[in-house]
Amino acid sequence: MSLLASSASDPHPCNDDGPLIQRLNGRARPYSHAKDRGPGQLRGKYPNGYVLTPALALKRASEADSLPIEITAIQEAVTVSMLRSLVLAAACCIAAPAIAQVQPFPAGFRTQDITTNGTTLHVRVGGHGPAVLLLHGYGESGDMWAPLAAALDADHTVIVPDLRGMGLSSHPAGGFDKMNQGRDMQGVLAAFKVQSFAIVAHDIGNMVGFALATQVPGQVERMVMIDAPVPGVGPWDEILKNPLLWHFRFGGPDMERLVAGRERIYLDRFWNDFSANPTRFDELSRQHYAALYARPGAMHSGFAQFAAFDQDAADNRAWLAAGHRLTMPVLALGGAKSFGLTMAVVMRAAATHVTEGVVPDSGHWIMEENPEGTIALVKPFLEAGR
Repeated sequence: MSLLASSASDPHPCNDDGPLIQRLNGRARPYSHAKDRGPGQLRGKYPNGYVLTPALALKRASEADSLPIEITAIQEAVTVSMLRSLVLAAACCIAAPAIAQVQPFPAGFRTQDITTNGTTLHVRVGGHGPAVLLLHGYGESGDMWAPLAAALDADHTVIVPDLRGMGLSSHPAGGFDKMNQGRDMQGVLAAFKVQSFAIVAHDIGNMVGFALATQVPGQVERMVMIDAPVPGVGPWDEILKNPLLWHFRFGGPDMERLVAGRERIYLDRFWNDFSANPTRFDELSRQHYAALYARPGAMHSGFAQFAAFDQDAADNRAWLAAGHRLTMPVLALGGAKSFGLTMAVVMRAAATHVTEGVVPDSGHWIMEENPEGTIALVKPFLEAGR
């Protein structure tokens, strides 16, 4: 479900070339957002020179012969109000088709908000059979997993939460270290009375999934880790030296002010730089996720996920130093144009049974760039444990 139409403050596309209508002080004006668009999108100025405002419409109408000569102040105010409503409705309804949505989850899925561990998590659940927990990362929400959920729900119970502070989950003041978020997931699973499960994780979801597996290793039957490092595990210190990862240290009040109202610009950088082919992270998906991250508190919570990395690294190193290892089968996948086989290098530092794999023709955003290739690797691995 797209959130673009859920708030009057959200941008609404109003023609095929993508200009937006902004509502400012009861007036409508066009502007070009070429800098905000993803690669491959049409660029250009608003094709019309202006938008007819309510005041201008009233002025023109008052000059017509058919308008009564005497108009009281009350009648004029009512006329302005009615014309304003009609003009705004026409701008967004007549000039453009309805906004399409990102791929929805299968019809049998339901959503549920689960209160646990000091937060409320938005969760999608559907299907039948052994449970599998799908964990998303930064720049997306649980919505990213719709194609995989559709491929699994015939023979799996698929549980897809939005992580703490992300998507449609609540925005608590703290608790963004991944061990604490592992406890969030324990609460979700307990709400559905799940005793054993598999994990499929991507990006920051890897870090939450890893923490959960260290907490309840006897309950995790299989684990898929996709295209992101785990703090404190394997070549973590070397990975941090990559200049593309400057955002790991980006956050705080001033940074939040910088991106306020510019969430799309900030997120486009990730969707573009970490893609093998940025056009595959399509415009509808970009609009959808940008709207989610523009929700009150969302960018603050997102930055808090990264700010917790030092604590996450310390927690994971302590776990490893105690002689622990994950013993369940692990599939470590990297995008061919992103993390590649490095994902397996990371996981072999913490797990004893690791199978490596590469999602072909893909960068970091595996479910947008090559969902079929991702599913072809993940589904047989999960079924092998049945």
